Amino acid sequence: MIEVFIADDHALVRRGLREILAETPDIVVTGEAATSEETLAQIRQRPWDVLILDLSLPGRSGLDVLKEVRQLWPRMPVLILSMHAEEQFALRLLRAGANGYLNKESAPAELVRAIHTVHAGDTYLSPTLLQQLRDHAAGQRTAAPHESLSDREFEVLCRTAAGETVADMARHMGVQPKTILTYRTRLLRKLGLKTARDLAAYARQARLWP
Repeated sequence: MIEVFIADDHALVRRGLREILAETPDIVVTGEAATSEETLAQIRQRPWDVLILDLSLPGRSGLDVLKEVRQLWPRMPVLILSMHAEEQFALRLLRAGANGYLNKESAPAELVRAIHTVHAGDTYLSPTLLQQLRDHAAGQRTAAPHESLSDREFEVLCRTAAGETVADMARHMGVQPKTILTYRTRLLRKLGLKTARDLAAYARQARLWP
């Protein structure tokens, strides 16, 4: 039996996932949480067979949660389930240690297949992402400016697009406000932009935020 932990801030999403997985005889949901801190509090106690992790949890980012999970349980499979565009987030998360990335609009059968894949020790790649990796390896795809950002810079860019203030970002990311301003200055320079509003517009145009 594959024990699954679901980390997602939407109760309806968690219920929907439970209902889908209840139809699969070898998968059972034995843990869930709505925030990053709740997730880590439970994961610190023991590993699960598969962690389904939403990218946009309240508090610390899904990327931060993933990195701590990797420190706690290096071999625990983590499947990212997110509404964000796969081509914009998946590669960064796979580099950080995720075992697969799935869009929330994927069919139930694909979710079950992804869980079985990562539980078996393999990496789950959708056909779209697999083609992207092939294009990247063949030099047929030009990297977007934001792909060169550090993980922290990338997080500030996404949080800016979400409308968070500097104080909000500092609290969620566990740093001082002046550190956020430093990240923002680097972002503006690297992306060739001038204001925070420009950053938000860039993120939306690049499909980094809905």
